[in-house]
Formats: sequence, C-alpha cells, structure tokens
Amino acid sequence: MTRTDTPPAWDERTQLTTFLAYVRATARAKCEGLSDEDARKAHLPGSPLMTLSGLINHLRWVEYFWFRVVFLGEEDQGPWTEEDPDREMRIAVDIPLSRLLTEYAEEAARHDELVAAHDLDTRAQQKRQDGSAVDLRWILLHLIEETARHNGHLDILRELTDGSTGD
Repeated sequence: MTRTDTPPAWDERTQLTTFLAYVRATARAKCEGLSDEDARKAHLPGSPLMTLSGLINHLRWVEYFWFRVVFLGEEDQGPWTEEDPDREMRIAVDIPLSRLLTEYAEEAARHDELVAAHDLDTRAQQKRQDGSAVDLRWILLHLIEETARHNGHLDILRELTDGSTGD
C-alpha cells in the first residue's frame, strides 16, 4: 500500500478515510525492520509501558473500542481491566511484533468495511457520560488525532532505538 495523505476524491468521507489510512500506515512504517527485542524496549524511565509494541497494540485496541464498543454497542472484549487499564500495552511485549502489526491491519480492514457501510452522521450506540452520542464522523476524527499523536511517540521511540528518523 502506498502511504499518502492525498485523497483520490475531495468529499468528506474520502478525506477522512484517507487520513486514517495514512496515519495507520505511518504507524506501521515506524516499525519496519525492527526486531521483536527492539520493539519491546522501554526507553523512557517514567513510562515503562511506552514501547513500539505497546503503542501498536494500543492503536489496534483503541480502534476496536471506538468502532465496535462505542459505535456498534458491542460488549467490551478488550484486554484491559479495571485493575489494569493499560493492559493492552503491558501484554504487547509478550507478542511478536509481526503478529501485532497483522492484528492491527486486520482490525483496520474490518473497521474500513464498517465505515463504508454507515453514514457519517450515524450516532454511536454507546452514550457518553453526559447522555450524548458521538457520530461516526467524530470517531474518525478522534482516531486520526489519536493515531497521529501516537505516531509522534513511535517516531521518538524509533529514533531512540536505532537512530532511524523520517516521516
């Protein structure tokens, strides 16, 4: 897949889905050529869960949560618990990076189908604490923002791991 932020059409849906695909592809690109050992390194003493593996697994499960739990209203089957709310990042160091990347790509493909099948104005099944429900457009924007923010973390961790920099 070619990584681009230029949409093939200029309608809102295509722009949003193109940017989400772009930031997802950027996250995967930050992991190219890494060993499992390097992907598991926690370089920041104050953030022991901040690893490339942990961030990829987090991104996968964040998409799952927003699309399947919040939007569709499915039961939450995520790895987190009340006692360990960041468990998806903790368990990632025990999973090969290639598997994490595959699972992230598979989850993204399922979500792309879901997005294609719903209007952007469709409201989420799960309500927020104030009783309101976000729409699919908001979820896409939120995931673009969150993935882009974590791409900055991935960029820093990759540079600390092996000196690699780039977009």
